[in-house]
Amino acid sequence: MRKTIAKEAILKTINESDTALSQAEIQAILPDGLCNRVTIYRVLDRLVEEKSVHQITNIDGVVKYANCHSCSTEHKHDHIHFNCEKCNVVTCVEDVEPTFKLPSNYQINQLNFMVSGVCPDCLDS
Repeated sequence: MRKTIAKEAILKTINESDTALSQAEIQAILPDGLCNRVTIYRVLDRLVEEKSVHQITNIDGVVKYANCHSCSTEHKHDHIHFNCEKCNVVTCVEDVEPTFKLPSNYQINQLNFMVSGVCPDCLDS
């Protein structure tokens, strides 16, 4: 995908966030009038396809997007995603990689490990 103002702004927004963001959250952060909802979704689809960001479905079924800061040579997202039940923030917990054994006659195309509970910020407040 060629570099566009919208793509650069969306990627910058995701990369600067410590948490995964939904399309609506990204749109709220971007300058007014930069791009519409459809353009944001198209850019996000392309960024996922290019493996620049990864998508996570939270416990409410909302798709969120996070940067791929630890995917240098092998593209892996089999770490845990934590969804806070109080503030609804989704964070990547990359130092925990769950394991499981799937029968050999299954092919894995995508993993989504979602854990819900209360984040440290909400526990402290």
